[in-house]
Amino acid sequence: MTGKILVSACLLGHKVRYDNGDVPCLDARFLKWYEEGRFVHICPEVVGGLSTPRPDAQRQGERVVTGAGVDVTEPFMKGAQATLKLATEHQVTLAILKQDSPSCGSLYIYDGTFRDTKMSGEGTTTELLRQNGFKVFGEDQLDEVEKELARMEGELILKVINRTHVT
Repeated sequence: MTGKILVSACLLGHKVRYDNGDVPCLDARFLKWYEEGRFVHICPEVVGGLSTPRPDAQRQGERVVTGAGVDVTEPFMKGAQATLKLATEHQVTLAILKQDSPSCGSLYIYDGTFRDTKMSGEGTTTELLRQNGFKVFGEDQLDEVEKELARMEGELILKVINRTHVT
């Protein structure tokens, strides 16, 4: 079995979202990885110091702001840094983070207009993780996660075989 997987806490049913809600991922593969004890979970926004519930926020370029225009970039960046530290400490192999989130989105985020419009982009935490070499996927990309885990498992098996033949 390959290593640990970093996961957004809301995908595990933790009530940490801005609206005090959760969005549990009930895909059988996700639940299997959970049962195997692979998950290391975090909510970057809560770890960064934001409360639950909290005002909705969206990225506007390098900044993150609430619908009322309050700049919350600093707690988002603190949460991203804490997440990177956790991922490094636990030697996670990849991350499954909440799509569309201003912290965790990996393919799409809201466009910063607060009109419920999405655009291609990534959240602050995803951006920092990727800059540091971590592969990040959304909960809607479990096919890709499964393929990546299989690829990594295959590489691990090859290393073991090569070590056996060398000695």
